[in-house]
Amino acid sequence: MNFPAEFAARERALLGNRFDELYTYATPEPARGVTVNTLRCAPEWFAAQADFALQPSPFCPAAFTTLPDWRPGRHPWHHAGVFYAQEPSASAPAALLDVRPGMRVADLCAAPGGKTSQLAAALQGQGLLLANEYVAARAEILRQNLERMGVTNAVVTNMDTAALAAALPGRFDRVLVDAPCSGEGMFRKEAAAAAQHSVTLVDHCAALGAQILENAAALLAPGGVLVFSTCTFAPEEDEGQIAAFLARHPEFSLCDLSGCGFGRPGETNRAPASFAAGRCRRIWPADGGEGHFMARLQKAGDVPAAAPGRARPARPLKVPAEWTAFVQDYFPQLSDHPLALAGDWLALPPQTAETLAGVRLRTLRSGVLAGTVLKKRFQPAHALFMAYGRDCTNREELTRQDPRAAAWLRGEEIEAVTAQNGWCAVLVDGFPVGGGKVSGGRIKNHYPKGLRNLG
Repeated sequence: MNFPAEFAARERALLGNRFDELYTYATPEPARGVTVNTLRCAPEWFAAQADFALQPSPFCPAAFTTLPDWRPGRHPWHHAGVFYAQEPSASAPAALLDVRPGMRVADLCAAPGGKTSQLAAALQGQGLLLANEYVAARAEILRQNLERMGVTNAVVTNMDTAALAAALPGRFDRVLVDAPCSGEGMFRKEAAAAAQHSVTLVDHCAALGAQILENAAALLAPGGVLVFSTCTFAPEEDEGQIAAFLARHPEFSLCDLSGCGFGRPGETNRAPASFAAGRCRRIWPADGGEGHFMARLQKAGDVPAAAPGRARPARPLKVPAEWTAFVQDYFPQLSDHPLALAGDWLALPPQTAETLAGVRLRTLRSGVLAGTVLKKRFQPAHALFMAYGRDCTNREELTRQDPRAAAWLRGEEIEAVTAQNGWCAVLVDGFPVGGGKVSGGRIKNHYPKGLRNLG
């Protein structure tokens, strides 16, 4: 690997004769992997049933490494949100956040959604997940991925983190900051990362990371936990960043990650001598990933809590009769679920959305898009089937080996065997891959065109 000259000079000065050891990649090709969506299945079941080669990943209990030439995006389980294709070491930060069902969790730099999906799986549909992305196009990709994974309790926002911190101070039990960085861990995977690397870029990313970290601290409730991560090796973005933050914030303490079971301690010569760098964690190319840095911080429990915002009274929503009839026929368990308007569409907001009461957010999606009324008939959304397809009263049950599964994912009409006339959820191996409408023994395909396996 030919590293950028300035990068190599810096790292050789810091590492000495350890440079060649740590920057020798553990695999000849870029590491590839998948992280299992435990909203869909258990990792043990996944490993036993997968029809492709995999090995357990050292970085996360729900993650596996795969062969470099495997194409995950065409697999039915990818379409069903059973797994997220993810570079192995990228699964580590979310697992360190210790998210449990019922918590209020914020992911501030969430796109494209791999780590966010891990946080959603840890919540198991309980509590609230705020998934934020500043770049609008990336926020839309984030929304699509969370929809594919069947996440029901996420609010996807497209905002500056300073605006979020001002609107929601002290509201979250857990915050993840996978900060925008100079991407030194991506040199082997992305030629552009090496081509654009410079000292100026490192300085810019360090400054941006510091701003986001400040805003994350403001969002965190007393006693809460914050995980900061990057996919770079630069001291200014990693150990130096955390040391400077702790100097500004005595109410935070640095948790010890030495027992996490992977990687190596942070580097003591990359930060002030008073900083306990060994409590952080680094994943080097020699450790089986492309590269990651992580630090876990805890806010003191005796910090005064921010006053809650004043809630605006919810505008009463007249429930359309068309929705009532549809949901009673196909999703009776949702009959009592609160409804909200999302433009001309109906949505099923998270049950714990009161966390966001009294604030205005630039929201792409809150909860699950249910559908809309067209010509006095209810037209269900793709998201409804992805989130609740397993519970639909009318289902077409396919397997990976059934030729109809591949035809469905190409957008073709297929034969109905288990589903009756009307709307139905289509499942592969028990996992939802959208919905269609049955008539005369055939299922009209409503799988979105942009998601189909074409070519």
